[in-house]
Amino acid sequence: MRERELRRRCRHLLRELDIQPPLDVADLCSRLGTLRGRPIRLVAHPIPVPGPFGVWIASPEVDYILYQAETSRSHQNHIILHELGHMLADHRSDEQDDPLLGELYPDLAPDAVRRALRRTCYDTEQEWEAEIVATIILEWASVADPLAAPVPQDPVARRLSKEFTDRVGWL
Repeated sequence: MRERELRRRCRHLLRELDIQPPLDVADLCSRLGTLRGRPIRLVAHPIPVPGPFGVWIASPEVDYILYQAETSRSHQNHIILHELGHMLADHRSDEQDDPLLGELYPDLAPDAVRRALRRTCYDTEQEWEAEIVATIILEWASVADPLAAPVPQDPVARRLSKEFTDRVGWL
């Protein structure tokens, strides 16, 4: 998929999810899970180094994103957004057993492990696409977050605020 198409898809989805600055990655995951019809669970875990920083495990009932617990919050957010990038780009996992995941998470069903997306380098098309999605979202947040006015909590006030103020979000 080309970068322009990824940008268009991200803007469309994030407008649909009504994501506004400042960026809240957990809120983004919650809204995306609702849209996809199954929750996205974020799990901080001390993933062995060297190795992947994050893992997306798709099960029939829930999507799990495991991310490196032993790094900065900004890096954790990037890892989570990268794994969301795999979801947003409609990637599928390799149909191979993953010994690392099987060793780390012996309670996971083998089919869940097989559906896990785990990559350790950015040399494939899917890794590039996932990284572009994370970058698109973080670029927007780096520009939009400092410009954002507080969002009213009341739904009616929020709707009116969106109608009568300059748009900073996903144009």
